[in-house]
Amino acid sequence: MTLHFRSRLGALILCLGAAVLAGCTTVPGQKPADYAAIVAAPDRSDADRKTDERRDPVALFAFTGIGPGMRVLEMGAGAGYTAEMLARAVGPEGKVYAQDQAPQYPPAAKAYAARAAKPVMGNVEHVLRPYDDPLPPGVGKLDAITFFFAYHDTVPLGVDRAKMNRRLYELLKPGGVLIVADHSAVAGAGVGATKSLHRIEESSVIAEIEAAGFRLVAKGDFLRHPQDQRDVIVFRAPTPVDEFVLKFQKPQ
Repeated sequence: MTLHFRSRLGALILCLGAAVLAGCTTVPGQKPADYAAIVAAPDRSDADRKTDERRDPVALFAFTGIGPGMRVLEMGAGAGYTAEMLARAVGPEGKVYAQDQAPQYPPAAKAYAARAAKPVMGNVEHVLRPYDDPLPPGVGKLDAITFFFAYHDTVPLGVDRAKMNRRLYELLKPGGVLIVADHSAVAGAGVGATKSLHRIEESSVIAEIEAAGFRLVAKGDFLRHPQDQRDVIVFRAPTPVDEFVLKFQKPQ
């Protein structure tokens, strides 16, 4: 059984499991994106394929339910790995807003600028705006928002997370989803390890986002690594980093 087949099968199982709670959110009448084909696309960079090794992108993006024609916001775009995946997923009829808060981290900004020149990024708009107000007035009714491995960064940055989460809620159309993935901290850490270890406690994220009106509808366990003791900085972890993936929905 090949790696791509296993990932694709696992993603399908995850999607079916999520459907019990909330449904695999896609544009009505359209099929979800074929993430196995997207990951295998020959024009993807070697650097992105290296990132694939720790992200399990087929399972991660299939869990989101994002597909052709959707309007999506990516929070904390960084070097643009997720933005490009989403651009391929929503296709030319869809739209991706890739948010970063100024000032950008210079290496990430340079990498994003190079990526933005690729034809596949033609449906992506890079927006430099605060985390707590990520899109300009008049933009909204989004199908989905992704917040991958950057929610913890908003803590040391001093972002008003209650305001941010309320704004994300407002930007989604009813039934729209917010998918958060981040590095797991030990129980009881709360937001106290966000700067020192780049980790955040899962229960703290859930509590903060549910306070804005969202409902937690599914969890993904495909990036869980119980051998990670969760007590060292993620960049120096001796094992794969334990990571949680959460799907929230704005009620219909």
